[in-house]
Order: sequence, then structure tokens, then C-alpha cells
Amino acid sequence: MSTLTVIVIAIAVLAVAFAIIMYMQKERTRRLRGQFGPEYDRLVMNEGNQKAEQELLSRQKRLEKLHVRELNQAEIDRFADAWRGIQTRFVDAPRDAVAQADRLIGEVMATRGYPMSDFEQRSADLSVEHGATVQDYRAAHAISLATEHGQSTTEDQREAMVHYRSLFDEMVGAGTDSNDGAMSR
Repeated sequence: MSTLTVIVIAIAVLAVAFAIIMYMQKERTRRLRGQFGPEYDRLVMNEGNQKAEQELLSRQKRLEKLHVRELNQAEIDRFADAWRGIQTRFVDAPRDAVAQADRLIGEVMATRGYPMSDFEQRSADLSVEHGATVQDYRAAHAISLATEHGQSTTEDQREAMVHYRSLFDEMVGAGTDSNDGAMSR
């Protein structure tokens, strides 16, 4: 085999290897974007593509080690009843309802097996399976904190309840009829 042939084969092999690597990276990006939704975009904007994807892969590995589970029917029923009660109380006491919704979401998360460390870690853990609604959790929690400090309006509190409901519906499961009552988007 001539030197030229060896060089051509080596270049071809490198080109194929490069194409495979690029394809695998593109597929990883597509998969992560699909799984994490807006959370993917938020991290890419804040961290850059490579760091964001490494963070998301790290979150996946962390969650695999946890014992996150679905709720059983009795738990679903209990949480759905609690949610309906909170929504009903919103009319007379929106500030209290927002605080109760925040606590209920925390209780649902703990029951499902999410560690209840700091808020950022909870959000990161939640984003692995609930990438489409973790931004609702972030928004609702921010309004809840503002409400605690007397810095939110009733409209802000209504919006927090809508965000909490979105996450609640996804975490507790379909069929809870948590949309009973007002506060639609």
C-alpha cells in the first residue's frame, strides 16, 4: 500500500469518526432539550451549551440514585382533596393559600422521594422528570417568597396558584380534577 493510500484511508477514517461524534453530540442535545424543555434553554443561556449539558447529565445521574416514585391512589386522593381545599380558601385568604400551596407541593415532593434540601437542589432534581413545569415551580416559589414579605399583589398570588397547580397536576397525575374552581390562565 502506498503512502498516499494510507493517508487517504486515515483521512476517511477521521472524517467518519468526526461525523459520528458530531451526530452523537447532536442527538444528546436533542434528547436533553426534549427531556428538560425550558430548563435546558435556561441553563444554556446562563452557562453555555457544554456546561449546561454536563449539568443536566449530572442531574440525571443524581436522580437515578434517589428513590423517586409515583404516588399510590390513596395519596393522590388525599393530595387532590388538599389542593381543592387550598383553591377554595384562595378567595378569602389568597396569601395563606399561596403559603399552603407551597407547603403542599413540598409534601408531594417529599412523599414521592425527592430530597427536601435547599430550593435550588429541589428544582434541579425536579427538572429531570418535570422539565416542562419546573419553571412554574421557580415562578410560584418566587411569588411565595415575595408574599411572605408583603411584596405581592392578589394578582401575583393568583398567578402563583396557577403555577403551583400546573406542577401539582403533573406531579400528582392526571385525573385529580384539581382544575375545579377558578384561577385559569
